[in-house]
Amino acid sequence: MNTVLDSVLPWLLFAHEPKTSFLQPAQDRVTSVSTGKRRTSSLRVNSGDLKPAKQDDDYHKTLKSLNTKGRFPRKSLGQHYMLNGSINEEMVAAANVKDGDFVLEIGPGTGSLTSVIVNSGATVLAIEKDPHMVALVRERFAGLDHVKVIEEDFTRSNIRSHMSSMLQSRREGHRNPSPAKVVANIPFNISTDVVKQLLPMGDIFSEVVLLLQDEAALRLVDSSVNSSEYRPINIFVNFYSDPEYRTKVSRTNFFPQPKVDAAIVVFKLKKMDDYPQVPSIKSFFSMVNSAFNGKRKMLRKSLQHISSSSEIEAALLTAGLPPTSRPEELTIQDFVKLHNLIENSRQGEPCNEVK
Repeated sequence: MNTVLDSVLPWLLFAHEPKTSFLQPAQDRVTSVSTGKRRTSSLRVNSGDLKPAKQDDDYHKTLKSLNTKGRFPRKSLGQHYMLNGSINEEMVAAANVKDGDFVLEIGPGTGSLTSVIVNSGATVLAIEKDPHMVALVRERFAGLDHVKVIEEDFTRSNIRSHMSSMLQSRREGHRNPSPAKVVANIPFNISTDVVKQLLPMGDIFSEVVLLLQDEAALRLVDSSVNSSEYRPINIFVNFYSDPEYRTKVSRTNFFPQPKVDAAIVVFKLKKMDDYPQVPSIKSFFSMVNSAFNGKRKMLRKSLQHISSSSEIEAALLTAGLPPTSRPEELTIQDFVKLHNLIENSRQGEPCNEVK
């Protein structure tokens, strides 16, 4: 039976020899989507902890670590291994990870990205579903108090609970701890779920740096109106963050090679005081989702269950918008104005100003 090294090395030499030297650190991209039992290892965060010794890594080490465990990338878990170390270095740099930071990582795989984060002097909380990868990462960083691994499906995790307990421990050793950060290579097929879970957590995280499918990254960052890709998720992303498309990552950097390219995206999270001012965030997004449920319909039709057509038309005109407006024509600021005017009208206030 062929080993992982037997199957991957010929492909690597053929695909990369003209362009890339592999005598450089290289990291993996291991992702998972299934559920799993929660297991945790102990972590002590003390102000007197020494910075861990730097752990060098290369793609040979990554593949050999898999080979010793008899592991192959699992399509069902969306597992793809990063072979270009500079990509993970760039992700860590994009989050400006520095000594003393606290970083959440999703899907650590064999721990190669984890190693880069640890080398920056940060403490890492890693969430991984695959029990084999959990065991591998725990073994690799067994001598460090700066790495904690939880076996859990991220999409089902109570991240706020995990982070609250971890950060409370961290505050005991730091007078003014900086906000935590997220640096992660995530499964392409759960990108939206991860974004929805993380972006409203600006009270915990300052930056979220993700490696996403390139097309999805472009859609999330682009907030242009009148686009066929303009969706409620664009409103959501810009409500909670300032997104930036940073770098395109070729599919040739992964094994097995996916059918699409990837991209590094940086989300700078907003604090609650910086959110667009709406009386109810829940009500606001309920209106936005309703508006896009009938994307080709005029808002005076798709929002009739909220207010009458005449009230919606009046609110649109007061907001400086045509009464025939459709959802794909409104910016996030337009939606905020419309929502606030409709709410004022429903509460019996005159529809003549935006609060």
